[in-house]
Amino acid sequence: MNTVLFSHDACLGHDPGYGHPECPDRLRAVLRALEDEAFMFLDRREAPLATREMLTRVHPASYVDTILANVPQDGYVAIDEDTFMSPGSGEAALRAAGAACAAVDAVMAADNDADGARNAFCATRPPGHHAETGRSMGFCLFNNVAVAARHAQAAHGLRRVAVIDFDVHHGNGTQDIFWDDPDLFFASTHQSPLYPGTGLPRERGAHGNILNATLRAGSGSPEFRALFAEQVLPAVDRFAPELILVSAGFDAHLRDPLAQLALTEADYGWATEKIGALAARHAGGRLVSCLEGGYNLDALAASAAAHVTALMAL
Repeated sequence: MNTVLFSHDACLGHDPGYGHPECPDRLRAVLRALEDEAFMFLDRREAPLATREMLTRVHPASYVDTILANVPQDGYVAIDEDTFMSPGSGEAALRAAGAACAAVDAVMAADNDADGARNAFCATRPPGHHAETGRSMGFCLFNNVAVAARHAQAAHGLRRVAVIDFDVHHGNGTQDIFWDDPDLFFASTHQSPLYPGTGLPRERGAHGNILNATLRAGSGSPEFRALFAEQVLPAVDRFAPELILVSAGFDAHLRDPLAQLALTEADYGWATEKIGALAARHAGGRLVSCLEGGYNLDALAASAAAHVTALMAL
């Protein structure tokens, strides 16, 4: 079984405007990095469109309809002060959520289908982890990993699904969606204080199903790896998920302009190996990763390549 890469050209059509950090060049940089000979055996597939049913397992139908109805025919629509839609944003958002669900389908078929996969990486945009149940924010329209988690439960009969989020910003949307569900576990490492201002350790979910592990500005590899090994990995191990999803943001990199952590691409490879070991122990190796943040193009490309290299080695 191979690692599958899900992406789609439509994800380049989401244009938040000149100078916006969440730009189409982010995805171009990742895809260029994955064209290297080292990735010649990646199973490359087009991201399908998410269905309305997939989205409404997470977001109210009225919210989904409002987002899609407000996609402009030209120009831009502002959702909040830093979240914008262009004419290509609707399809891009549907492809991003659809990729996450198709990736779940692929890893769930690993044992009995030629289309099965060992694990998958969704190189799509817009990102998703700031999108709450009924609110888009932080460059995000639909919460891709939450949509994937609910899809795994509804379409494949899984019960316990975990999301591990190592984006430098707290995944407030995923926390909001998972808060009241004991069968969904969310673990996040992130810089604090930082946007969006949530993610304190005392935020633990209604069933103790949320773990927020915070890092101070200036923290680097030693602090991140210790926190990950001492808090995140044991917590997910105790939860024993049947599927692990990753919110793979690479903006904790030392060269990223939107935060003040000091990780390197090697840290992302290391974290991926550790997550893969948990997936092997509890989930039959089933692991799906979705691109979130990362705003220095060179650092993003190198970090995504390290992440996918580690996925391919699992």
